[in-house]
Amino acid sequence: MKFCDMPYQRIDFAEAKKELNALMEEFKQAEDAEAQFEVHKKYYKLTDKVSTQITLASIRHTLDTTDEFYEKEQAYYDEKVPEYSNLLIEYQKQLYHSPYRKELEKKIGPVAFKNMELAFESVNETVISLMQEENALTTEYEKLLASAKIEWNGEILNLSLLGPYLKSKDPKVRREACEKQNEFYLSIADKLDEIYDKLVKNRTEQAKLLGFDTYTELAYRRMQRNSYGQEQVEALRRQVKEYWVPFSESLYEKRKRRLNLEHLYFSDEQVYGPEGNPQPSGSPEEILAQGQKMYCELSEETKEFFDFMMENQLLDVFGRKSKAVGGYMTYLPDYHAPFVFANFNGTSGDVDVITHECGHAFQGYLSAKDPIREHADIGMETAEIHSMSMEFFTEPWYGLFFEGKTADDYKEMHLEDAALFIPYGCMVDEFQHRIYDNPELTPDERKAVWKELEQIYKPHQDYGALAFYAKGCYWQRQHHIYSYPFYYIDYVIAQLCAFEYKNKMDEDYKEAWQSYLKLCRLSASDYFENLLKAAGIRSPFEEGCMKEIVDKLKKKIN
Repeated sequence: MKFCDMPYQRIDFAEAKKELNALMEEFKQAEDAEAQFEVHKKYYKLTDKVSTQITLASIRHTLDTTDEFYEKEQAYYDEKVPEYSNLLIEYQKQLYHSPYRKELEKKIGPVAFKNMELAFESVNETVISLMQEENALTTEYEKLLASAKIEWNGEILNLSLLGPYLKSKDPKVRREACEKQNEFYLSIADKLDEIYDKLVKNRTEQAKLLGFDTYTELAYRRMQRNSYGQEQVEALRRQVKEYWVPFSESLYEKRKRRLNLEHLYFSDEQVYGPEGNPQPSGSPEEILAQGQKMYCELSEETKEFFDFMMENQLLDVFGRKSKAVGGYMTYLPDYHAPFVFANFNGTSGDVDVITHECGHAFQGYLSAKDPIREHADIGMETAEIHSMSMEFFTEPWYGLFFEGKTADDYKEMHLEDAALFIPYGCMVDEFQHRIYDNPELTPDERKAVWKELEQIYKPHQDYGALAFYAKGCYWQRQHHIYSYPFYYIDYVIAQLCAFEYKNKMDEDYKEAWQSYLKLCRLSASDYFENLLKAAGIRSPFEEGCMKEIVDKLKKKIN
């Protein structure tokens, strides 16, 4: 079914509660594991129905943040979903404590039951009102960013549409664009401080009510980190400081020389060379058409997937002033349909959407064939491997989007940018650990923490006259920090795994692709490290893995 034809009906949570209570009673009366599993299938049907309608409302709200109807629907779900989530926990407790647990675990898998444990610790009725407030605050933040109206040469642009000018080959243009962006953020600086301060206090109170010392402990459970913890993450960041930061700083120095600059300012960092960044040669419609050709040639599986996406209008990628900023992939279970949201703006980022977000969507499309819904409940570090690795697997088709040598430039820039991301991703993660372990910090003290971490992870950083960023506020434009706390180290972990795939595909593309397909199909059926092992990929937590990746990248990039 085409996305525009998918009917929306607000979920009546009183009715959903009634259905769920009936299922719990039926589950309790079931006389064996098979009977209980039949009830569990009905649970899948109910949760899929609810999730589909919530997701439809969310998508349509982000497609047009000025649409009053879906704005009200989003507010409704911000209030109601925490209560509903707590109801699901009650059902899961029955499942978890079933006398037929062993037989059910064989069907559903041990990971699902471990995730239930984490969920039981992560929510109860005492924090519902706080979760509702948290949802409202993150929606307020997203709407605040979407409200940007930036004057540019007689036009009014939002943050996404300003993007091409931030990466202009003309230093004056990109500096002016940075100044315009800086002015907008300065105009909302007090509101950004206020929202984040409320979020930190809110999340810390949730953690205390649930019996944790800090929100960090609660966040790890909510992120379903079921096989590794803070010690492994801290060790990974330590290796990044030792091996990766010197490497990335050498790449910034190389970029400075390539741009023929005496000094590299923040406004120059996102530009690959003196001719600017490689630009795709086609219109948004042509990029989609070339994406369809690429996935048709890549494999039978990707052809089937992308044809489905195009036929059902499941990619909304055209930039509009009323759209929310950023990009994402989400899933509509009743239709077994992934959905990709983005804001094309004429930069190479448009091609990134066709590779990265479609990598997520491809895995979602494959996992729809798995009847065990818990297997789709993927940890974010695993989900990002699917997307970041697809960026590399599509390299042979870059020429469809870029003309001549520009395709090679894009390939080099993409690899370089992926490498430059690693220290920043770790900085975001360490920042959040520091903030939530010290929730009493003032807004100014939080900014001081960010400036301190910049000196460790990006010591070359120079914002020049951009006052908002120079004060240590860059993190406030990183919406994950507000809306998805602790969801950022996942990108680092996944990018390291994607580099492993890059190395494998350079040696044997077909073998690497089969490994990737296997990982996608395994979905969340096992723990993270076991999934990697089954697919033949080293864990980034493994001692020596980081140094080996850096050494290989040095040879590729140089």
